[in-house]
Amino acid sequence: MTQFVYLFDEDGKKGKELLGGKGANLAEMTRIGLPVPYGFTISTEACNAYYQAGKRLPSEMKKQIETALHHLEGRTGKKLGDTRNPLLVSVRSGAVHSMPGMMDTVLNLGMNDETVEAVASLTYNPRFAYDTYRRFIQMFSDVVLHVDGFYFEQLLEEVRIAKGYATDPEMTAEDWKEVIEGYKELVRKHAKKDFPQDPKEQLQLSISAVFDSWNNQRAFVYRRLHKIPDDLGTAVNIQSMVFGNMGNDSGTGVAFTRNPSTGEAKIYGEYLINAQGEDVVAGIRTPQPIAAMETAMPKVYQQFAETCHLLESHYKDMQDIEFTVERGKLFILQTRTGKRTAQAAIRIAVELVKESIIDKKEAILRIEPEQLNQLLHRRLDDAKERNVMAKGLPASPGAATGQAVFDADEAERMAKDGKKVILIRPETTPDDIHGIVAAEATVTSRGGMTSHAAVVARGMGKACICGCEALSINLKLQQIAVAGTIIEKGDVITIDGSTGEIMLGEIPMIDPELSEEFQLLLTWADEERTLGVRANADNPEDAQKALDFGAGGIGLCRTEHMFMDSARIPVVQEMILAETFDERMEALDQLLVMQQEDFELIFEAMKGLPVTIRLLDPPLHEFLPDKEELLVEVTKLQLSSSFSEELLEKERLLRNVRKLDECNPMLGHRGCRLGMIFPEIYEMQVKAIFYAICNLRDKGMDAAPEIMIPLVGHVNELKEMRQLVIGTAMEIEQEAGQEFNYQIGTMIEVPRAALTADQIAKEADFFSFGTNDLTQTTFGYSRDDAEGKFLSTYIENKVLPENPFATLDQEGVGKLVELGVRLGRETKPGLKTGICGEHGGEKESIRFCHETGLDYVSCSPYRVPLARLAAAHAAIKQAQKQGESRELQLH
Repeated sequence: MTQFVYLFDEDGKKGKELLGGKGANLAEMTRIGLPVPYGFTISTEACNAYYQAGKRLPSEMKKQIETALHHLEGRTGKKLGDTRNPLLVSVRSGAVHSMPGMMDTVLNLGMNDETVEAVASLTYNPRFAYDTYRRFIQMFSDVVLHVDGFYFEQLLEEVRIAKGYATDPEMTAEDWKEVIEGYKELVRKHAKKDFPQDPKEQLQLSISAVFDSWNNQRAFVYRRLHKIPDDLGTAVNIQSMVFGNMGNDSGTGVAFTRNPSTGEAKIYGEYLINAQGEDVVAGIRTPQPIAAMETAMPKVYQQFAETCHLLESHYKDMQDIEFTVERGKLFILQTRTGKRTAQAAIRIAVELVKESIIDKKEAILRIEPEQLNQLLHRRLDDAKERNVMAKGLPASPGAATGQAVFDADEAERMAKDGKKVILIRPETTPDDIHGIVAAEATVTSRGGMTSHAAVVARGMGKACICGCEALSINLKLQQIAVAGTIIEKGDVITIDGSTGEIMLGEIPMIDPELSEEFQLLLTWADEERTLGVRANADNPEDAQKALDFGAGGIGLCRTEHMFMDSARIPVVQEMILAETFDERMEALDQLLVMQQEDFELIFEAMKGLPVTIRLLDPPLHEFLPDKEELLVEVTKLQLSSSFSEELLEKERLLRNVRKLDECNPMLGHRGCRLGMIFPEIYEMQVKAIFYAICNLRDKGMDAAPEIMIPLVGHVNELKEMRQLVIGTAMEIEQEAGQEFNYQIGTMIEVPRAALTADQIAKEADFFSFGTNDLTQTTFGYSRDDAEGKFLSTYIENKVLPENPFATLDQEGVGKLVELGVRLGRETKPGLKTGICGEHGGEKESIRFCHETGLDYVSCSPYRVPLARLAAAHAAIKQAQKQGESRELQLH
């Protein structure tokens, strides 16, 4: 018999894979003696069994739930549905990985027309009882019966306005009775049935609804975003209710043991007096800072501070805690590892090392490499004038500019069209997740620092401002009124999530700076990693940025990018369109001077570190005007100026463009094939490299370039191009009376090169795997066409697990890389190998490179810190696996 249900205090520690994160933590807190309302957990295995049974609760599962419920009733002295001392419970989801707000919750279950009277009598507080009942009807109807919560909010607001109240706590018991009757009528109208009065029916329906919510749209979007498997399922936690809405000696809140935005070691959070937890999380009321509780409830606050310290010490990490105070007594409802910004994550990890709570290796593993992208984005330039219209709570740091939008679907549509948008809502709900994902940032007029919008934005590393009450948002007209200004949909605004400021228009931004904690963490990472990290850089500015971010050299300098300068394009075109060898050489002589200066400045910036220079790679037509546009121009001139010099020149240009035209240029006359047919082009580039070194030596500096021949598919191509480089170098050595230290290698970017790597290695000092083109040629995908036409559908439908242009396809492309490395080193044991495609800055691809034994990865300058950290992760995790394996062998 499969066990599906586990009591919080059951013997034997069960992990979060079975109990979900929330259930495992509730059981753990119960074991260490914290004041946790008692209950039980229905496992993640039960969720999968529910789906296997056709979305039904199997009979064995129902029996186990019934047994656990009896145990809960015995522990509390209350009974579900009892008309004298009724038990009320919460029904909450709890997946293996934290998914805040993505799945459903039902509170106050067990309320009906009879139990509400018992609660009123027992608490001597009819107002509390009827408030609790109306909350239950609203939540249950929304989650289980699928009656939109909007109808209930609308009715409540109508009643409140009619009675002249500003806030819910002003409502009396009689007012709540009136609201309850209205709510029941809404259920009859929209659900086509009466609100269920049997608490056991309520419980079974709620458990099913929570299981169903595992596959709702927002949960699906969140899992896809965070790469959480779809087959894990969610647990369900049934817990006896405690009430924060029993008067001014009661309350509820959410707090972090450290600041989730900055990492400061100080309790950070919010609470509401006389409220339930959903009021805080949903952002319906703007709460008070947790520090205010120290004055209002000093004894409770002291107990809570001690609990925070205990939980952080126990779990060895910053905790996100939900709590309720019922008539002056503290209850802990949940703890989990708190979501935080990258800035906070780094500070917390470093400070936990300094506090001797974790070691350096654990600190490194605590920071996900992708988080670092948050720190490497630009921020607002403080020197520029800001037209601040309003200020809210700085819920998630970072700056963003975009067009104002008021609907999550609209945000997603506009973002897909390439527009930058900022999502503005009174408050967000889990149904807005896709809009938050699409937007540059989110702004709400209600809710606090722990509201749904704040928590989700922080987890994504996106800027967010909450509780900006100065904004009067009209969703119907899609506009904001603030300080006498109207902001319409599509108007550009800028927000600063670090200060909470909202500004009209676009504010200039400046490059980021790395904090001391960030630099220290990366130093620790460098001590652990064995994989080198270089940068892709084509100009001195990028080279300097790479150096600032800790690159160990340049792994890819694309010389064609130097040709793209607007001042150089005419000379490049002269070279391509030259009708004689002498004409071509005249243009190449001009380009030689330009390229020489480029290389000199890059070598100078890199201060003797290795620089891998790829000779000209793209097809020549890329430097010429577009054929279709040129044809239109020629046609217009034929009609208006049929004998003009301009027409003759345009016709000559069109003839040459047509000569260079190819059906499939990415597999055509490019890469080393250009050097084979036009060796003078590669010769000019090689001369520029060595002349640059001569000039550098005059300044007391030196360089050791690695000259890379692109797109080699046969050893004879590399053999011929190698001789060209050596011959040109010898020519300059004789001319300058100097000797140069350099290497010649190739880019492995077609499958045949990997398959014959043992032959190619005879002519190569190094291999650099160009994984962008290697992915295209292995899959037979044109990247530009695939990503626009079918690749996103493939990923959504799980035809492919990942975008192979973003994460290296280890089963196919990866095997070619492994083969290329192995064959190459069989010929040359000391052969240096690296990768220089987009994958050089992606953590899973970096792990693969470490395990395959590559010497380095190369990525864009802004991803160098990420690559340094990911390389350390790979080294630490491999060592841990090897240690575990040795331990198993010993046993």
